[in-house]
Amino acid sequence: MELDYDRLVALRKQSAAWRLLTANNAALMLSFLNKVFVEQGARSVVGAELAERLDDELFALNERLGRGTFPQSAKAYLDDWSAPGNGWLRKYYPPDSDEPHYDATAAVEKAISWIRSLEERSFVGTESRLNTIFDLLRQMTFGTETDPEVRLAELTRRRHEIDLEIERVEAGEVDVLDSAALRDRYQQVTDTAHGLLADFREVEANFRDLDRDLRSKIAAWDGAKGELLDEVLGSRESIAESDQGRTFQAFYDFLLAPSRQDELKTLLAEVEAMEAIDEPDPRMRRMPRDWLEAAERTQATVRQLSDQLRRFLDDQVRSEDRRVLELVRAIEAHVLALRDVPGVDVVAEIEAAAAAIALPMERPLYAPLVKTPIDSTDIEAGDEEFAADALFEAVYVDPARLTAAVHDALGARTQVSLAETLREHPLEQGLAELVAYFALPDDGFATVFDDHRQEEITWIGEDDVQQVATVPVVTFARINPGIAWATDQKEEGR
Repeated sequence: MELDYDRLVALRKQSAAWRLLTANNAALMLSFLNKVFVEQGARSVVGAELAERLDDELFALNERLGRGTFPQSAKAYLDDWSAPGNGWLRKYYPPDSDEPHYDATAAVEKAISWIRSLEERSFVGTESRLNTIFDLLRQMTFGTETDPEVRLAELTRRRHEIDLEIERVEAGEVDVLDSAALRDRYQQVTDTAHGLLADFREVEANFRDLDRDLRSKIAAWDGAKGELLDEVLGSRESIAESDQGRTFQAFYDFLLAPSRQDELKTLLAEVEAMEAIDEPDPRMRRMPRDWLEAAERTQATVRQLSDQLRRFLDDQVRSEDRRVLELVRAIEAHVLALRDVPGVDVVAEIEAAAAAIALPMERPLYAPLVKTPIDSTDIEAGDEEFAADALFEAVYVDPARLTAAVHDALGARTQVSLAETLREHPLEQGLAELVAYFALPDDGFATVFDDHRQEEITWIGEDDVQQVATVPVVTFARINPGIAWATDQKEEGR
C-alpha cells in the first residue's frame, strides 16, 4: 500500500487504531485493555465484571496520581470506548442474555502491537527471519511448479543435503545452535504466536463485515424470492470460500489434530527447558489453548451469523406471507360482494387442496460417489475373427417403465428403497433390469447409494434358477426443493 499524503489523511480519519493512539486517555485504555484482553487472553467479558475491574484500576490510579486524574465512572469510560464513533470495544448481547458483554476490537490489537514495537530490545535476531524468508520463497516456487523434471531435481537436491547431514552425524560431526541462534528463533516464535492470536480478532471482524454486507443486500432486494435465495446462498458460501475463510479453516483443521497438539506442547516444553532461554515468555505456555479458544470463538461467530441470517430470511418470508393473506382476504371480499349479483357465476379451480410437505429430517444424507478406477495400460488388440451374435442378443430395458415403478412405490412417501420397489414390481429382465435401476434419469426423485451397507437382491432367471446379486443399499428420494426449503424455514421459525 502506497503511503502518500492523501492516503495518510484518510487513514487518520478512518482508522480506529490511530484514533486510539491520539486519544486523551490512550495510556489508560492501552494499559487496561492490554491487561484484560491481551495478556490474560479474555475474548468476552461480562459488562458488570469489566466495569468492576476498571473501577479498581481507576481507584488505584487516582490514589497514586491524585484524585480527579480520571474523574468519570468506569461505566462512562466503557460507554465512551464502545461508542460507534470510536470502535475500541465491541459491546454486544449474547443469545439468551440481557446483560452486555465486551470484547476488544482488532484496532486495540494493532495499537498495542505498535506500542510494543517502540520498546528497545536488548537482543534483535535476524538470522532466523532470513531463513524463514528463504523457506517461504522455496515453498512458493516449488509449490507452483508443474514441470515434473524440475520437481524431481529439487527433491533430489534436498535428499542430497539430508544424505550429507546423515553422513556428518554418523561421523560424529553434529552442528548445534548456539545461545544467540536459539534466542533469535525463540524471539521470532513468540512474535509470530502473539501476532497470530491477535489476527483472530481481525478475522472475526471481517466475517462480520461480509455478513453485514450480505444482509444489507437482502434488505434492499426487490426481485423474486428464488433469485434472492440464490443470491443469499451464493454470498453465504462466498464467506467460507473467501481467502480468509479458506486459510482460517485450514489453520483450524491443522490445529485440531491431536497429534499436532501433542507435538506443539512437547516442543514448547523442551524449548522452555533450554538454558539459553533464560526468560521464557509465560504466555507461550498457554498459547495452544488460547489459539483453540480464539479459533472456536471465530467458528462460533460464523455459526451465530448463519443463525441470524436464517432468522433474517424468516422475517422476509413472514412479511411476504402477510402480504399473501391480505390479497386472499381482498379476493374473498370481492367474491362475497359478487355472490348475490344475478348472472355472475363465481368459480375458482385450484390444482391441489394442500401443499406436499417434506420434512428436513426425511432427506437422505449426502453420499459421495465412488469412482471406479480404470486401468488401460495393458490393452491388447483382439482377434478379428469372433462370433458377433452376442451383440445382437442384447436385452433392451425400458427406463420409462422402471421410473413409473419407482413413482408407484413412492406413492405418498418421500423415499423408498430399491428392495421395497422390487417387492412390488419384481424383476422381469434379470440383471440388466437391476443395473438399469441404478442409472434412472432424474424424474422427480434422486437415487442415493449407501456404499457402507449392502443387501441381496434375488430373482428367478432362465430355467427357473434363482439368481442372487449383492449390491449397495439404494434409496429413491423424492425431490421438491421449493417446498422443502419453505418447510425448513417455517420449522425453524417455530
